[in-house]
Amino acid sequence: MTYAPDQLYSEVAYVAYHFHWSREEILDLEHPERRRFVDEIASLNTRIQSGR
Repeated sequence: MTYAPDQLYSEVAYVAYHFHWSREEILDLEHPERRRFVDEIASLNTRIQSGR
């Protein structure tokens, strides 16, 4: 299975921006683990924006 390059760049940029991890560190993650971090960051951002 191949991974859409635009989606991969988006995920790497998102995690790197929020966690300040290097591209190599993020790319070393398995896809499900990387998606989990993306989802967790989004959840944190939502809670912060809603004041919870």
